[in-house]
Amino acid sequence: MILTGSEIKKEIKQGNIVIDPFLKDQVNPNSYNYRLGKKIKIFSEFDEKKSCFSQINIPKKGLILTPDRMYLANTLEIIGSKKYAMSLIGRSSLGRCGLFLQQSANLGHTTSCHRWTLEIYACLPFKIYPNMIIGQVSFWENVGENIFYSGNYGRCNSIKESEI
Repeated sequence: MILTGSEIKKEIKQGNIVIDPFLKDQVNPNSYNYRLGKKIKIFSEFDEKKSCFSQINIPKKGLILTPDRMYLANTLEIIGSKKYAMSLIGRSSLGRCGLFLQQSANLGHTTSCHRWTLEIYACLPFKIYPNMIIGQVSFWENVGENIFYSGNYGRCNSIKESEI
């Protein structure tokens, strides 16, 4: 079952959900609006078996993302839960403008707590800003035993590229 906004706030107070920094005006009926961090990685090429990216700070005046290019960024907030699984998705209002987030990997494993790497794709030119609200996270109750996530992406606060 998905948590309601009031339940998200309650679980934060009880320490079962971490959102840091937390702003209560970013709570929705079934999710929390997360913000974009200050850096972005821009895909440039494949070099042998590795994807190559350049990293820049997102200017305060904004950065226009160009179509048909992959970007990686991260959440401003540290988000996680020892009790709930998370789903990090884009916002429909931005998707309707041609900006897509987390198309391939929206599941945040229970026990993971960090700044999440965001997969970003713009199918139209789109201007982003550091700290802008860019997506939403929902929290889902687990059924069965919680198992500690031990994968390579579970605690990285920097923008994490693929390891395959």
